Amino acid sequence: MNPYQQKKRWKYSLLTFAVVIASGSLLYTNYLVRNIAKSERTRAQIWAMSMKQVLSSDDNDFLNYVFAVRDSSVVPAIVTDEKGDFQYRRNLDSTKTFLKLEAEGNKKLTYDLAYFQRELAYMKKQHEPIKLEVLGKQWLIYYKDSDLLTQLKFFPYIQLSVIAIFLLLAYTAFSSSRKSEQNQVWVGLAKETAHQLGTPISSLMAWTELMKEKFNAEEDPLIAEMENDIKRLEIVADRFSKIGSTPKLEEQKVYEVVKDFVDYFKVRVSKNISFDLKGNPHLVAGLNVPLFDWVLENLLKNAVNAIEGKGSINVEISGNKLKKQVFIDVTDTGKGIPRSKFDTVFQPGYTTRKRGWGLGLSLTKRMIENYHNGQIFVRDSELGKGTTFRIVLKNTKYDKQTTTK
Repeated sequence: MNPYQQKKRWKYSLLTFAVVIASGSLLYTNYLVRNIAKSERTRAQIWAMSMKQVLSSDDNDFLNYVFAVRDSSVVPAIVTDEKGDFQYRRNLDSTKTFLKLEAEGNKKLTYDLAYFQRELAYMKKQHEPIKLEVLGKQWLIYYKDSDLLTQLKFFPYIQLSVIAIFLLLAYTAFSSSRKSEQNQVWVGLAKETAHQLGTPISSLMAWTELMKEKFNAEEDPLIAEMENDIKRLEIVADRFSKIGSTPKLEEQKVYEVVKDFVDYFKVRVSKNISFDLKGNPHLVAGLNVPLFDWVLENLLKNAVNAIEGKGSINVEISGNKLKKQVFIDVTDTGKGIPRSKFDTVFQPGYTTRKRGWGLGLSLTKRMIENYHNGQIFVRDSELGKGTTFRIVLKNTKYDKQTTTK
């Protein structure tokens, strides 16, 4: 199992564990809510019975006990008669009901009708009314959940939200710190590699010059190819030395840069793989040539590995004048990529090769997006038929001869 798949499995395991914890918390809270709701229903029934005793009993000592029971209920309630007229209320907003002094000095209970109607409608949705026979009349007692029960219903969602926000902030901080450390290690390793390559490259350059002089082989094609490879080593060392610093982008004709590298690369792979380069030769983009050659090298190597035998690699350069973009499409006739892996292939550590490190496409994406302010993605792929990678760059200068596509 490669490191990326292992990391992905850990993420799924942690997510599953978090879901189990959240589900357990919600289930337990719902269990408490149901039990408290039953308790409040019982208390509402006791309150209803106490109301009946208050209205029908003349025993003062017993009434004192009944009043105590009735007043201990904290469940908000409204009592109506069969016609729906309000008879009594309990634990509602006291500012909505008040005693008004009449001219005769009598006090009459008045209330905010709209408020009571809203409360009554809400209570009807929550619970079935408790029916009570009082002095030959039927009263309906409606009630709603207490503030404590209402708060308990929403508490787990608030709790889980706070925990989720905390975990998200912690993960973001941890991830940022980890990436910063990885970048520092990567930059240090890259610069040390460039430093270590410097000495053998210088020696190889001196040895080739000595060979040309000793054997009078100024035009020898083999030595010329050796010199090309030494130049490539210089470019590789230069690439590593630029890691960690902001590369300088210069306006370049994209077709010419791509052609130079394809010409160098195609003579170093199997003759069973053919190369075809076409497109607009006038498109211009800001490029750092050593780093962009590295991008092309990774894409073409990836295409060669995907072909695994005989096939073709096509590179097409086109543009969009309206959006001021340059497109570079690299298409192979290899084994293809499943659609579910279109984004995964750019993750560090992802590889389908037994001896692969899974860094080529990850570095490619980094160099295109971070250094060239562009985009790279899998434009299209079909298993058994091939894959097309697309690079999108900003067109810095449109030539008059440029055509759009």
